[in-house]
Amino acid sequence: MIQIDLWKRIAIVLTCAVGLWLALPNLFYTPVEQHNDAVKAIELSGSTAELEAQAALWPEWMPSGLVNLGLDLRGGAHLLAEVRVTDVYANRMEAQWPEVRDALRSISPVRRQQSPADELRVRLQDPSKMAEALAVVRDLARPVPSVTGISEDDIDVRGEDNIIIITLSDSERTATDERTMQQSLEIIRRRIDEVGTREPTIQRQGSDRILIQVPGIGSAAELKEIIGTTAQLTFNPVVSRGSDENANPGIGNKIIPSVDEPGAFYTIEAAPVVTGEELVDAQPAFDQNGAPAVNFRFNTSGARKFGDYTAENIGAPFAIVLDDEVISAPTIQSHIPGGSGIITGNFTVEESTNLAVLLRAGALPAGLEFLEERTIGPELGQDSIDAGKVATIVAFVAVLFFMFVSYGLFGIFANIALIINVGLLFGLLSLIGATLTLPGIAGIVLTVGMAVDANVLIFERIREELKTAKGPARAISLGYEKALSAIIDANITTLITATILFAMGSGPVRGFAITLGLGIITSVFTAIFVTRLMVVIWFEAKRPKTVEV
Repeated sequence: MIQIDLWKRIAIVLTCAVGLWLALPNLFYTPVEQHNDAVKAIELSGSTAELEAQAALWPEWMPSGLVNLGLDLRGGAHLLAEVRVTDVYANRMEAQWPEVRDALRSISPVRRQQSPADELRVRLQDPSKMAEALAVVRDLARPVPSVTGISEDDIDVRGEDNIIIITLSDSERTATDERTMQQSLEIIRRRIDEVGTREPTIQRQGSDRILIQVPGIGSAAELKEIIGTTAQLTFNPVVSRGSDENANPGIGNKIIPSVDEPGAFYTIEAAPVVTGEELVDAQPAFDQNGAPAVNFRFNTSGARKFGDYTAENIGAPFAIVLDDEVISAPTIQSHIPGGSGIITGNFTVEESTNLAVLLRAGALPAGLEFLEERTIGPELGQDSIDAGKVATIVAFVAVLFFMFVSYGLFGIFANIALIINVGLLFGLLSLIGATLTLPGIAGIVLTVGMAVDANVLIFERIREELKTAKGPARAISLGYEKALSAIIDANITTLITATILFAMGSGPVRGFAITLGLGIITSVFTAIFVTRLMVVIWFEAKRPKTVEV
């Protein structure tokens, strides 16, 4: 006998209802999009009559998640940038020179020599002091932190005649390249997010390239201008900490939120002690107890100001502010002369690395060379949408017609399930905030074609069981039972393929993999549960003596 327990029926119906409810906003894309933009703008900058009117275009109690349109559907800008990581080597050597000069001053007068950008050459006036000078410079080396705990020095030091040659070690070059790419990605992401663009793609390609795709932006030139904007990094005295952003900060102060403490706000002095322009470097490190920390270093001007401030404010907190947000507020433990210090806390290695990245995020660490620039107009995106709609509708109608002609009433059940399947797919895409690209549309079209495979297997199996003179109830039950293994096997292999495409691919390939993978899940659900529920309800109501499939 065919039967489905009441709780299973309720679960199937509720799943379909929730999925279609989540997909509903996509039928009213423009007003929902305007509503979402208005709500976000109100949260950031306050309410206006125009924003309130746009926010009222869609009810607050309705879901507002949308399937975001990718670059090829919405239009926008595409950039492929190469990060000149070697620029950082030269900056490191520039920053190393004052430290080396001061360390050697008591041993022998020194003079800097012409050298390649990634080397520092220092001539000793007294060659007899070479061994002692090499030992002093090697003592300036810092360990390169690693998750494994095995560390090497960050600089290599050797002597030739009366010249000391300092270069970055291989492990430090590798770590520097990685930090440079992380910092560049972080800065670019912060710059673009600040503009409020929807669903940008910012990802690393290879060892030194970054792919940037921003839907809805005017041109590649506009995008390059946004990326080139300098982030504002300052070190400010803290007046107080609280949870009221509307409190009176007092003259010369301002209230800004904390990044890692939700709901917390800091009142800081508006005039910074030092700015990010005076920060030379910030790197993940370990404190004297072996706990993850962050080392930072200022230039000469910043070192003097920071040293004077810390000497006069021991025990007081100071705020590290990036783009009007407090990213850290450590307490000054002691006088910090020389322009370098350490930030300690309950950090993991990853957290200390991220904080170092944020501290360095005041400016791009190295130059960007744009290898590829493209501006995609919205009319091209609309053409892609129209072509995708035509393809989807043709495939949809063809499948509906084939199922009806081939299986009659059971074909109608399958067609209803197919419509529900597409709705569930869009509901899932909206729920996870997926970005739909042209390959993604291809994945949806493929899902429509594949969605009826399971039903075809089931219906053909029912036909075979009916030929053995079994009753209709028994034939339907056996049809679902015996077709299940074939359905699972066929869809698992396709799901594995989609998973590999997502893991190994990038950009549009991932978009295709996401829609294909989610389409497989919804297709199996509708074929095994939804069509069966409709067949069972129909059979219980009609109690037919024979069934034609």
